Amino acid sequence: MDAKNVMLFAGRSHPELAEQVAKHVDVPLTPQSVYDFANGEIFVRFEESVRGSDAFVLQSHCTPINKWLMEQLIMVDTLKRASARRITVIMPFYPYSRQDKKHRGREPISARLIADLFRTAGANRVMTVDLHTAQIQGFFDGPVDHLLAQNMLAEYVNDKYGGGADITVVSPDSGRTKLAEKWAGHLGGRPIAFIHKTRDPDRPNEAVANRVVGTVRGRLCVLIDDMIDTGGTIVKATEALLAEGAADVVIASTHGILSDPAAERLSTCAACEVIVTNTLPIPEEKRFPKLTVLSIAPLLARAIQEVCEDGSVTSLFDGHA
Repeated sequence: MDAKNVMLFAGRSHPELAEQVAKHVDVPLTPQSVYDFANGEIFVRFEESVRGSDAFVLQSHCTPINKWLMEQLIMVDTLKRASARRITVIMPFYPYSRQDKKHRGREPISARLIADLFRTAGANRVMTVDLHTAQIQGFFDGPVDHLLAQNMLAEYVNDKYGGGADITVVSPDSGRTKLAEKWAGHLGGRPIAFIHKTRDPDRPNEAVANRVVGTVRGRLCVLIDDMIDTGGTIVKATEALLAEGAADVVIASTHGILSDPAAERLSTCAACEVIVTNTLPIPEEKRFPKLTVLSIAPLLARAIQEVCEDGSVTSLFDGHA
């Protein structure tokens, strides 16, 4: 990459990931002055000229999500007004992705609002990892690089458990069976199963695992999902699998939101391992012995390099190296 034109910027939410990405792409993080006013307003100023640059703005949207969202929007606006040539927004975890459609009347489609905000702020391109639903790609009026972490997660599972175990890939609901099929392919053509569950639209973060559809008895079940928030759904699914005779359960998810009381629930549940990536920061107080955190930095770095060099990112979309 032409280091004179490529510039990497990072918000304050996840400095560890930003430093890892910078190391992989061999481009330093651009120095900046960012601080909060007494009333909570955010100020941003970059300490180097950005005119004509190919700018990549990285921010992880963890708690407090609205603060980090606003900070990234201000950073994009700053780059636009300072004449950056192209601005790519990197959101490893797309904020408000669960609000991608209206379930009932008088509800927002907040995922579309996020796309509109970044487009208005001046973003030319969006890069994100494992969207809650693929349709969100169509909300942004410009290129969207939808990267998939499943290849990395599946390789880890296969290396650790694939040697002799009879594995079944399990989706936590019927809507993610296609993802389970891709996982099964990565693991060498394993069978799949899913949990039939119901959810009350008036009670967020709560679901009832009704029954298991598929063969799980005596098998190691790899329970997959795109995110773990409070952990209630995934823990109930684990209990349902073990009740059906599963030999053991491994939980694998891209985004470890881990809102309280997720860490407590997962640390005490019967799964033998919980695997997530570092798309979101996971502080020490939310870590527990059977939690494994894989770095998403190599995937983001490779995508940045392909975009800078006008290369192909198709392999990063379909999960193949």
